[in-house]
Amino acid sequence: MVTLVVLAAAIAALAVAGVPVYVHPHIDPLRPADAIVVLGGTAYERFDIGLDLAARGLAPELLISRSTGADDSVMDRYCDGGYPFHVDCFVPDPWTTQGEAQEIARRAERFGWHHLIVVTNTPHVSRARYIVGNCFHGELTMVASPAESGVRYWAWMYVRQSASYVRAFFASAC
Repeated sequence: MVTLVVLAAAIAALAVAGVPVYVHPHIDPLRPADAIVVLGGTAYERFDIGLDLAARGLAPELLISRSTGADDSVMDRYCDGGYPFHVDCFVPDPWTTQGEAQEIARRAERFGWHHLIVVTNTPHVSRARYIVGNCFHGELTMVASPAESGVRYWAWMYVRQSASYVRAFFASAC
């Protein structure tokens, strides 16, 4: 019985500790930047947020990670152009946030970017800030796209994001 109480207390403590990291991460106030970067994933709403921010004139460049692959036909809507601002899409190598951060850093150096708006889903904001910040040494403005709801989703996000944080801490620098 004591073991169950200790285990329940440990799980509750981890859940509470994760709230400011995963559920309510630090989001930065919007201001103009050199580029908007939308990190990949299958919650496509984040790409609409990137388009909206670019349409509002917050940056002349929109960079989108096609982390679902070059053959994702849904992504063609975002990557095929026709916008009054420049849109460029890339497939990260490797297909991870680290791969995205490395590509962001390469482009930032090539184009002289000093301030980026980075869009990703809510539970990924803090970890993305850490990983992208290891590669890009300019200013980051983090924007969260809405997350799903439900206990199963959040339990999975806590496990997934926590494990990925551990991996990021032990990964070599960018």
